[in-house]
Amino acid sequence: MNQQKQLKFDRAYLRIAREWSKLSHCNRKQVGALIVKDRMIISDGYNGTPSGFENFCEDDEGYTKWYVLHAEANAILKVAGSTQSCKDATLYITMSPCKDCSKLIHQSGIKRLVYQIDYKDNAGLDFLRKAGVELEQITELEEN
Repeated sequence: MNQQKQLKFDRAYLRIAREWSKLSHCNRKQVGALIVKDRMIISDGYNGTPSGFENFCEDDEGYTKWYVLHAEANAILKVAGSTQSCKDATLYITMSPCKDCSKLIHQSGIKRLVYQIDYKDNAGLDFLRKAGVELEQITELEEN
């Protein structure tokens, strides 16, 4: 696929991930993720508490509860419970991954990561770069 067409698709998938992030009940950050393989969305996720837990992500002091799952982890876990595989897929995420999620991304076989905004710590991106995952940041999602 040519670069201009790829950019058009990348922006569209990131816009969908941004919409998906709005489903999160977290107050501090709302993050959305899509996993795409062969131009087909095979999974989605947003940050939030595990199934069966209350939807409040922050404690009384406003800090994120330790057991909140990140958007990309939720999307990868959905694939793990299906007949699909992340091998050679692209992950679209509204915020770059943390260190722990970067390990999941690499281990799941995702080959490309497209994200919009930077997380406070870029160690996850450094790890993925070292692991050979193609990284792309797209900050402007609208067509020019």
